[in-house]
Amino acid sequence: MGAGLNIAIVGAGWAGLAAAVTAIQNGHTATVFEATDALGGRARALKGTLPDGTAVTLDNGQHILIGAYSDTLRLMRTVGVAPEQALLDLPMTLQFPDGRGIRFPDWPTPLDALGGILSARGWTLADKVSVLKAALRWRWQGFECAATQSVADLCHGLTPRITTELIEPLCVSALNTPAAQASAAVFLRVLRDALFGASGGSHLLLPKTDLGALFPQAAASWMAQHGGQVVAKARVEKLAQDAPPGNATGHPVWRLNGPGLEAAAATHFDAVLWATSASNTAQALIQYGLVAPENISKPVAAWCQTAQALQFEAITTVYAWSASARLTLPMLALRNTAAHPAQFVFDRGALGGPAGLLAFVVSASTGDRATVQAQVLAQAQAQLGLTLQPVQTVVEKRATFACTPGLQRPAQHIVPGLLACGDYVAGPYPATLEGAIRSGINAARCIVNDGTLTRG
Repeated sequence: MGAGLNIAIVGAGWAGLAAAVTAIQNGHTATVFEATDALGGRARALKGTLPDGTAVTLDNGQHILIGAYSDTLRLMRTVGVAPEQALLDLPMTLQFPDGRGIRFPDWPTPLDALGGILSARGWTLADKVSVLKAALRWRWQGFECAATQSVADLCHGLTPRITTELIEPLCVSALNTPAAQASAAVFLRVLRDALFGASGGSHLLLPKTDLGALFPQAAASWMAQHGGQVVAKARVEKLAQDAPPGNATGHPVWRLNGPGLEAAAATHFDAVLWATSASNTAQALIQYGLVAPENISKPVAAWCQTAQALQFEAITTVYAWSASARLTLPMLALRNTAAHPAQFVFDRGALGGPAGLLAFVVSASTGDRATVQAQVLAQAQAQLGLTLQPVQTVVEKRATFACTPGLQRPAQHIVPGLLACGDYVAGPYPATLEGAIRSGINAARCIVNDGTLTRG
């Protein structure tokens, strides 16, 4: 492989920026093109206003990290963000407002899980025995199961309380897919890494700053200091391949066109990494495939077909406020029903935000914005005893792919010199920040290790 490849990355979400940082670390030049003026993709900062007129920075969705997100934490440190300062580190907790549920002690893994199960409030001996037996069985089986198995199938035989107070909240928070439709294989991978992996892997890491400051903005600054470039308001509309320029020998170069790209130092690249959503990537590549040679158009069309077959789940985040609103913990689980759809609530005041601001998360959300908001405000009154005013309700209609059993996800590699990254591409993790980061890192490594990319 020749050194000094010039790599274009389309999309300044967490995956695209992770790819850019990794490429630069490997001695290459990276240019990131972002169609908007905001960094972070589906995990970015938003501006809002409290009912009393106070300006506040929100997020387009309430995200959390866990201690097992090793690549995310490492890359944060690389770009100058100290996780110890930016994240509130708490032992794994799934407690409800009435105090029932599980809370791990701060012990080494996996003793923390054992201690949490044995001390869980409101669980009977039968509840605890059922989950301990299941955990031992999963560990004995290497946290593997048939690809076609659902989480509900995997957990058949657990007591109803364990299902509703542990399995369902864990599943919907990790996979954003209801247990009856969620992939057991992916669920087990998350459990393995979080509960039985490295020490501290199960810890909840709650952002104490907005998502833009947590990684994307720092990554862009790091890139600028290391010879990279992020070009905002640059929409890539056309992709093509040209013969090698001048008298050079070797591989063809990629040409990008679209409004705003003139701000970039170059529009011809050795490789292109598409880091937008599955649907946006497929839409762009379909147009390229129509005019590409047959040996390229066929794999591009096959990749697009797989990407377009993905189904998606929505996440709704309802921000609400009352000057006196406080939670007993920075994050609480909620008992969700059709009428009370939120599964979790976060005290943003305890996480560095303004006092009284709460964020309610509705994973696998259905219904329109106004209806869900009204339901969540009623849920806050019923389960927390709080009368809240709405601040802003954010609906990400295609927040994550539906992580179903046997799902075929698009490959990282499309054709030589053209790859995709994002939390939806093939990999062991569901649609999480860690999944996006790992995808970006792997894509950059695949590009720079691609034997077809050599200079003459």
